Amino acid sequence: MGLRDILTGRHEVKGPASEDRLFAITTAYVTLQSAHQIDPAGAAAIVFQALATSEFEGTLREMEEVVTATGSESATSVSSQNDSYGYRWMVLRNPKGKPSVEDLAVGINAVAGSIETAGHGERLLCAVFAFLDAHGQPIYFIYNYKRGHWYPFVPDPANKQQRLTERELQIKAQMASELPIEPELERWFPLWGIPI
Repeated sequence: MGLRDILTGRHEVKGPASEDRLFAITTAYVTLQSAHQIDPAGAAAIVFQALATSEFEGTLREMEEVVTATGSESATSVSSQNDSYGYRWMVLRNPKGKPSVEDLAVGINAVAGSIETAGHGERLLCAVFAFLDAHGQPIYFIYNYKRGHWYPFVPDPANKQQRLTERELQIKAQMASELPIEPELERWFPLWGIPI
């Protein structure tokens, strides 16, 4: 913020890392599909800490309307739900059989942009894109807004509260040149109960 901004009362809204990092998934998924048999599941979500104010809820309603309107051509649906930890999940889904990582990324970015513009960028937690491996098991790519990095999260299908760390590290090695991967493994936080 410069002196002119202070004197005029204007300030620049400081948001998360560059949206280019979020949009890296729109090219990385091609490699995931063609080289690693990991296909888009047609769903993504953005997770944030909601505020119990009418202003914040109004922003969310407007944002949902915008995402619904922009997704009407592709028939992308939008819904939201709260989890047991007090976070709000806004979920975007492509029509069955027509996954579009690009449409999902645009929708997720629109939601994040609305929250940032309303001055609540610090409430953004992450974006999650769902994929399926060749056996139909879920693989999630999580984008941490505060860090501006991606990491894979692979829940163990045999034990719902365990993760397949070895598989996550394998995906990291395969995708490091395609996605800005979080270098600090201790920041690869598991997200249990992902609704997509």
